[in-house]
Amino acid sequence: MARLAFDTPVGVLCVTETDGAITALSWGEAGVDETPLLIRARDQIRAYFAGARTRFDLPLCVAGSDLQRAVCDAMSAIPFGDTRTYGDIARDLGVPAQAIGQACGGNPIPVIIPCHRVLGANGLGGFSGAGGVETKVALLRHEGAAGLLI
Repeated sequence: MARLAFDTPVGVLCVTETDGAITALSWGEAGVDETPLLIRARDQIRAYFAGARTRFDLPLCVAGSDLQRAVCDAMSAIPFGDTRTYGDIARDLGVPAQAIGQACGGNPIPVIIPCHRVLGANGLGGFSGAGGVETKVALLRHEGAAGLLI
C-alpha cells in the first residue's frame, strides 16, 4: 500500500494505491510515496481543482459489498456539475434511499468518486469527508452546481 498526500483547496488529501489501483482518498493523513499512479492521481486532482479536468481517468478498486460498488458506479456516472438524489439512485438500483445514503457515506474514494453530487430530496444530505457539508458545498460550487443550493 502506497500513499501520497498533497494540498488542495479543500485541505490536505491523501490518495492510497493498492495493487495498481486507487483504493482510498482521505483528508489530513500523511503519505510520501510517489508511484506513477499516485502522481497521476495527484495531477488529475490538481487539474480538477484548477478547472482543467471534469472527469478522472484512474484505475479504482472499491472494497465492500456489491451494493457499495454499484452505488460508487452510479455516483461515478453523474457528470461534472450535475447532481442526483439518493432517491434517484435508489430507484435505479431497486433499494431503499437510506441504503444509498449509507453507501455514499462509505465511499472510500470521495472527490474521485463524486459522492458530493448526491443530494437529499429536500436538502444537501451529508458528506463524510473533512469539513462535512461545508466541503460538499465547496465542491458543488467549484463544479457550478451551487445554484441548486440557493
